[in-house]
Amino acid sequence: MSTTPAARLAGLLEDVLGAPLPVRLRAWDGSEAGFTGTADDPNPPTVIVNRRRALRRLLWAPGELGLARAFVSGDLSVDGDVADGLSRFWKLSRSAGGASTGTARPGAGAVKLGWRQKLGALRTAARLGAVGPPPAPPASEAKLGGRRHTRRRDRDAISHHYDLSNDFYEFLLDPQMAYSCGYWARDTDEHYGLEQAQRDKLDLICRKLGLAPGMRLLDVGCGWASLLVHAAEHYGVHATGVTLSAEQRDYGLERVRRAGLADRVEIRLQDYREIAEDPAAAFDAVSSIEMGEHVGQENYAVYAGQLHRMLRPHGRLLLQQMSRGSVGANTAPGGGAFMEAYVAPDMYMRPLGETLGFLEQAGHEIVDVQSLREHYVWTVRPWLDTLQDRRDEAVALIGEEQWRVWLLYLAGAALAFEENRMGVHQILTVRPGADGASGLPRSRTGILGLDPAVSPGSTVTTESASA
Repeated sequence: MSTTPAARLAGLLEDVLGAPLPVRLRAWDGSEAGFTGTADDPNPPTVIVNRRRALRRLLWAPGELGLARAFVSGDLSVDGDVADGLSRFWKLSRSAGGASTGTARPGAGAVKLGWRQKLGALRTAARLGAVGPPPAPPASEAKLGGRRHTRRRDRDAISHHYDLSNDFYEFLLDPQMAYSCGYWARDTDEHYGLEQAQRDKLDLICRKLGLAPGMRLLDVGCGWASLLVHAAEHYGVHATGVTLSAEQRDYGLERVRRAGLADRVEIRLQDYREIAEDPAAAFDAVSSIEMGEHVGQENYAVYAGQLHRMLRPHGRLLLQQMSRGSVGANTAPGGGAFMEAYVAPDMYMRPLGETLGFLEQAGHEIVDVQSLREHYVWTVRPWLDTLQDRRDEAVALIGEEQWRVWLLYLAGAALAFEENRMGVHQILTVRPGADGASGLPRSRTGILGLDPAVSPGSTVTTESASA
């Protein structure tokens, strides 16, 4: 029987996970063990345990969080297709212990070991010289204090992710700086890519909102002002955006100034709960693009109510929001221990039906729901390619540890949307008048603005938009 470090590790992991390893395993001494491939799968990725400390991290936090800490710290890496390697390992980690119950706070997702397995793991760790106190978490792990979803904690949570570096987001995203799911309206055009898909997404939102010159738009969670600038430039609206990210606000203001739109676009550093209620100054349209995930379950009714109050009667809301399923591994509302600890602290995603219920209870009439789940796979992959193909540039902007966080984040996100463990939808609602009338056009084509004649700047044909 082989007693190399790799063989010992492979035996331990197969015992804990209850299945053969689906990857090759290479230890710090160069020894290898595990899956060597088959005719149908000739080149499996290799998981490299660079340091004994990786085992110690997994012993103290079995499952998703320990695995994430080992990868982010560089104690663990992947040689080969990162998304493939993570997918194989992630599936075993989740099936063995499940990161899918409870509220998915950091530390959730622990594999439940029996006493025999714990003793075996400790013996193996002792033989490999890996026993010791728990290693300190990587510096990039979120450290938030206070009660969830207070205004101060929400600012800190948003800052953790969105204030990372404007230069990095400019490097990663398309020229419009749209950090949300694109709308891939064409299948076969070789010149059609991320930039066009994001422009078509912005156009789709503006058409669904029925924007026209002189209207007033409020964008809650406005990011780097991509929608504000697009709506002002191409639809002639007066647009107001709010964000909790100081970096986003500063970037957006400069972008608005360069575009010559300062008289038509306002950007505030403001919590959605602080927007003043003035029926006389209600907005014709409200958008909130992938911001509702950060609101939290306990505050979502407040959020839905505030969006409703900001609208004039017959005004429309366009909400683009991610969702989780309601069965099995789909029930981790925060996306799992890694997402909660490193990417989006306090994020909460629920099944689509629950979100629609909150909106209806707040007085919104649901008009249309469109799934863009697979569009997110096509959106994330270019981001992931940029991160991998231009690694040195990314590391120069955000450092090695954050690069690993983003590599894990984007690879995991692409897989989650591809495997239907996460979804994303555009939800169109209207605020009915006091008499119950919606003020909407009679035809669905009219409501969704699918006629190119009323969508300036669009690259989408009527046929592709209605597909």
